[in-house]
Amino acid sequence: MVAAVGQLLRRGLPVTLATVDPVLLDLRGVLARAVDPADESSRTAALDGTLRGLLARFPDARYAAAARALFGLPPATTGQNLTVRRELAAAQAGHEVHHFRKRVEPKLIEALAGELLADADRFTRSPLIAPRLAPVARRQPVIADPFAWEVAEQEEQLSLLWSAIYAARAELLAVERLISLRAERPDLIRAAVTSAWRWAVARAEAISYTTAFAPDLDVDGLIALAGWTPVLTAAQAARLTGAAAGGASREQFVALLHGETGLGNAWTEGFLAPPPFPNSSPDMSSDEQDG
Repeated sequence: MVAAVGQLLRRGLPVTLATVDPVLLDLRGVLARAVDPADESSRTAALDGTLRGLLARFPDARYAAAARALFGLPPATTGQNLTVRRELAAAQAGHEVHHFRKRVEPKLIEALAGELLADADRFTRSPLIAPRLAPVARRQPVIADPFAWEVAEQEEQLSLLWSAIYAARAELLAVERLISLRAERPDLIRAAVTSAWRWAVARAEAISYTTAFAPDLDVDGLIALAGWTPVLTAAQAARLTGAAAGGASREQFVALLHGETGLGNAWTEGFLAPPPFPNSSPDMSSDEQDG
């Protein structure tokens, strides 16, 4: 894996079939994101998107910009050769180029390889994968048959579930983006409330779907696919879900929870607390003396 990720450095992103090691195209996270898993070009595009996302969330805040520059993302630009990208990455990291290439660069590659493996593991353990959609050229009516009705209803409920999960994910990402932008507190709270509503709607849909069609699936495992959320007690999660059930609008959701300050604080303050950036990958502390 480390060698395969390192091989991408020569050209940088975007990933192309000419530069990619096939082992990366077979990762579970890449296969799951590909529009057509059987097509190498589709998997290559999925890998490129996955790498961009992982580099955008690189776990070591100090070296994040350096890692992105090394692989050809801003502050680098597409088309720059490795020498130029390496010099830019070294400057971003605050190291001399020779030291960066020998001591830091290998650790950044190893860290990115580790993130790819962790991403693949998350997809391997995922309880459910979003269904892929394909263009439909003609109408597909449901025949008048109990079995056909049941199949159509399950697909309908599954679509509602995934639309709710993706809507929740969008709002959770919006909150994190606003936090990163140091937005005004009222704007952050407004976005956090919206994310709570979307998350609760998704949880209600997950309960509805699993109750009807998949009782063995874990509701909390399903809703975790939307992204990180502040820690809630079981009672708090149930209260949010109840307020969003039945297609409640955001306004209705807020009205139903009016006065529940403790619940509101648990959600909003959970986002506003400083996130702990893991510094386990890569650990450069031993390199500072000669860098």
